[in-house]
Amino acid sequence: MTKQAVRAARMFDGERLTDGGVLVLIEGGRIADVHRGWIDAPVGWPVREAPDGTLLPGLVDAHVHLCADAGPDALGRLAGCAEADLGAVIEASLRAHLAAGVTTVRDLGDRRDAVLRWRARGVRDDLPTVVASGTPITSVGGHCWALGGEASGVDGVREAVRLRAAAGADLIKIMASGGVFTPGTDTSGLQFSDQEMTAAVAQAHDLDLPVTAHAHALLAVEQALRVGVDGIEHCTCVTAAGARVPDELADRLAASGPAVCATLGTDPAVVTPPEVVAMAERAGLSAAALRAGATTLYRAGVRLVAGSDAGLGPAKPHGILPETLVEYVACGIPATAALAGATAVGAEVCGVGGAKGRVRPGFEADLLIVDGDPTSDIGVLRHPLAVYRAGVQVG
Repeated sequence: MTKQAVRAARMFDGERLTDGGVLVLIEGGRIADVHRGWIDAPVGWPVREAPDGTLLPGLVDAHVHLCADAGPDALGRLAGCAEADLGAVIEASLRAHLAAGVTTVRDLGDRRDAVLRWRARGVRDDLPTVVASGTPITSVGGHCWALGGEASGVDGVREAVRLRAAAGADLIKIMASGGVFTPGTDTSGLQFSDQEMTAAVAQAHDLDLPVTAHAHALLAVEQALRVGVDGIEHCTCVTAAGARVPDELADRLAASGPAVCATLGTDPAVVTPPEVVAMAERAGLSAAALRAGATTLYRAGVRLVAGSDAGLGPAKPHGILPETLVEYVACGIPATAALAGATAVGAEVCGVGGAKGRVRPGFEADLLIVDGDPTSDIGVLRHPLAVYRAGVQVG
């Protein structure tokens, strides 16, 4: 079907909500036109009706791990996983995202560039668009070392960046601090020197690639700012005293402009094992601290995007992004700002803002319909009425 229309009670276009009816025309996989008000579709255009629904751009999850199956120690177990088995995991992960209304994902950590090789086999319009970093660059024995991205020294990190560029990466991810799920790493300490981090950023920028830094430690967030990264993942600001985002640091983040992905949100139906809770709390990462940090970042005006860290474990299954947005709203972030972080802003940060993340003529017809108004009840995102990928209804 090359021509079709969607009529809904309201529309969130990636920036703001419009009430009073909307008619969106879709042709050839793109948005042909957008009409506000309760008007009839042109003759010959079949119409999908959502009389109390809201039409939105397809969501963007800016932090996922497609190779990870959301089982216990999902990233750690990848060390022993044959690449022949990873294609099926990647595709199952993507189908789960699509069912939740996510039409674009940014993969920030695969095993030995497996996602990049999977993607190189051909674009799939029946699955979400994949933006990918390849294997994250980490220190020797550092966070997620088992994925195959260890590097050391200025020359070593430069070469690691060049290898990812040659493999087709859209961005570079570097592990500036340790992480909770890699034994022996320090969530409150640095993994690279300033010289190594500066070299990584300079090499990436020379190759026209942005850099995002995994940074739990306050020291790592400060370092990421010094060396000029384009994004920061987690940004929890852990010290020996716990996790807290200082107000003055949030102000500097807002002024300097890196996008921050706070990776909130878990499946409320999953009871996190006590040992995992204890491990996170030992690192200073309590649920209350994570929420407080996101609140501080938003109030300072930091550019926040929505990313779930999907695949990491049972409480972080693929397709969990609606819970990320529920958490953002629970932090005091207005629903429109949370939605923008998962649509227009998220698309811009992921490098696809010229084609995705907005309901606008000429943009790809990646669309989501939910029943009700997500700006007054963000929870309606949990139950999509319909999902369109490149103009084709896929859910």
